[in-house]
Order: sequence, then structure tokens, then C-alpha cells
Amino acid sequence: MTSDVRKLPTGFGRLWTAQTVSSLGDGVSHAALPLLALTLTREPMELAVVTAAGTLPWLLFGILGGALVDRWEHRRTMWITDTARAVLLAIPAAAVVLDVLSLPLLAVVAFLLGLGGLFFDTAATAYLPELLRRDPALLERANSRLRGAQTAMSGFVGPPTGSALLALGRAVPLLADALSFMLSALLVRTLPATPRPVPEVREPLLRQARAGASYVFKDRLLLGLALRPAVGNIAFLAVETVLALFAHDRLGTGTFGFGLLLTAEATGGLLGAGVASRLGRRLGTGTALTCTAAAEGFAILGLATAPNPYVAGLALAVCGAGMGATMVLAPSLRQAIVPAHLMGRVASTSRMLAMCAAPFGALLGGWLATTYDIRTPLYAASGLLLAMTAVTASMTSNRRVEAALRAAALDHPVSRGPAQESAPDAV
Repeated sequence: MTSDVRKLPTGFGRLWTAQTVSSLGDGVSHAALPLLALTLTREPMELAVVTAAGTLPWLLFGILGGALVDRWEHRRTMWITDTARAVLLAIPAAAVVLDVLSLPLLAVVAFLLGLGGLFFDTAATAYLPELLRRDPALLERANSRLRGAQTAMSGFVGPPTGSALLALGRAVPLLADALSFMLSALLVRTLPATPRPVPEVREPLLRQARAGASYVFKDRLLLGLALRPAVGNIAFLAVETVLALFAHDRLGTGTFGFGLLLTAEATGGLLGAGVASRLGRRLGTGTALTCTAAAEGFAILGLATAPNPYVAGLALAVCGAGMGATMVLAPSLRQAIVPAHLMGRVASTSRMLAMCAAPFGALLGGWLATTYDIRTPLYAASGLLLAMTAVTASMTSNRRVEAALRAAALDHPVSRGPAQESAPDAV
């Protein structure tokens, strides 16, 4: 993708602000929730169930959710979903105050938050190319800024904040995340309207969902882009499930130290997102994606063998850099080549493959840690990531990427007109 000096539209600034605020709340919960669960149990498998619950909506409703989002107005979908998630987080906060918090309740809340994330993320993915008129250069720049802010807030700022807020009270981090969702919803309601694709002949929802899934599986480039996060999520969730316990028992970190490890990963992610465009131009998007995947695999191997928290932090930073660059390059490419009327379904199908793999990764991590050793999930994760790199390298090669971009440019010329502003939705 080539560079472009044109400015991003004004509406993107509001979208960036909304997602930045929400990501800060997510970062608070990301550190606080595992530690909160640890106050209820020390069993790896029980912790794995809570982790897996948040990803189950993608397994059960992923493709159907994308078909629904393609029928709905994307901006409205986003702000309603964030409002619902803000209200939902009040439930575990109240349970903490009443001293009735339990692992089953945490699992149910995680499931419903994941369902909200399904609709919000799919709608946001479809909304961005509408806002930017499918311009490849602007999409890459916008995703770099979105990913950088998400990484900075959810990992760099949020985890230490979550650890600190947890010390003030177990309900405080949950309320902080709820506030972030509400602020995000208010900002999203002010976003500009975007032109909608020409509607398809109304078909049954299941048939439309199958059409979106078929589009992904028949295209080797899109399938390769989808397989990378699918296999990656098995690996990363296997690690995440035991990371708090690994850091505490093997690295000797306390609550604040665990937050710093997550911050190290986020710092790497911020750097990776910042250099993603330059890396793609220098190596080509396909080769860059292969290199970042390999870096993640070797970084997890380094984490498994880390003798102290400092080496572990460095390994997590390298892994975060690979993930940050990948999360800019891959979505930007997908948004540039997929037809607008299929964007929701293709995005949800790709995300579903990734998220469906996550529960298996969480359960795998818990089982390996229980059956063998706390380091075993990390070794398994490294092996999976390196194997995935070898398998998908040819599917996302530079040749395939350039051919897909040329075809998309012929079929859907980039519009130079800005998106039109509109009044916020009526309540």
C-alpha cells in the first residue's frame, strides 16, 4: 500500500477518541479481572472457564452476527452496544458490594460482554472503510492510529491503573470500565453518517451468512489472513489463561509486577503498530505478516524459558510488537479488498474463526498446566505459532496481496469525497 498525504476526515477523530476511551477501560479490566478471579479460585481449569466464556459468542453467533450487522446501520449498532455493556458491568460491581460475586457470575458476564463485542467490533470494522471511502493508504494510517491508541490504553496505561484501582476496592475497576463504555457510546452517536452499500435482494439470514463465510473460504488470501489469528488465538489464550499464575509462582511477581508485564507487552504493541506501515512498504505486506508471525512464536518461546521477570518482560514486548504490526496490516488489507456489502460478514467470519479458536486455547492452557507444568502451555503455544507461520506464508505472499489490491482498485475506485456529517441519532 502506498503512502498518502491526504488528511483523515474529522469524523475519524471522534471514532479514535471513542475507541481510546473504551480501550482504557478494557485495559483496567484486563489486569483486574484475572486478579479478581484469583481471589475466588486457584484452579487453572476454573480460571480457564471464565476466560473461555468471553469468546464463546463468536463460536455460537459469529457468522449470523455479521449478517445482522450488514443489515443494520453501523453507527447505531456501535453506540447501542456500548451502552448495553456499560449497564452490564454494573451487575458484577453490585455483586462485589453485596459480597455475592462468584465464578459462574463472572463467566456469564464475560459471555455477554463478548456478545456485545461481537456486534461492536464487526460494525466498527464495516464502518471504517465507509468513512474513509475504501482508500488503502488512509485505511492503513487509520488502523495504525486506532491500534496504537488501543494498545497504549488497554495495555500500557490500563493494567497498572487496574491494579491500582483494585487496591481501592474490587468493584472500582468494573465501574471504571462501565464509565468508559458509556463515554464511548456518547461519542459514537456524534459520528458522521456514511453512504450505505446498495442493498442485496432480501434473502434468508442463514443464506446471507453462508455467502459471507463462503467468500472467505474460497479466497486463499482472505483465508490465510483468517487462519493467522485463529491459530494465534489458540496459542495466546493458552498463554493468557496461565499468565497470572505463571508470573506469580515462577517469576515471583506481585499484583503490581503482573501489571508491569502486561505493560511491557503493550509497549511492544505500540511500537509495532507505529512501524507497521513502514514495515509493509519495506518488505511488502505479505512478507511483513510472515515476519511478525515468526517473531511472535520465538517471543513466546523466550517467555517460557525466561529466568526472571526482566527477560519475560522483554519477550512479551517482542510478542506485542509482532501482534501490533499484524493488527494494523491485516485488517487494512481486508478492508481495502472486500466489497462493501460483504464487509460485515467477511469481518465476522474472519473474527469468528479467531475467536472460536480462543476457548480451545484457554482450555488447552488450563489442561496442560494442570496435567504437566505451568510452562507447558507456553511451549505448546510457541510451537503452534511457528507451525502456522510456515503454513500460511504462501497464502499471504506479496504476489497475492498485490494482485488482490489491483483487482479491488479496478472494481471499486477510491472515492475522494469526504463523508457527510449528520445529526446524532434520536433517542
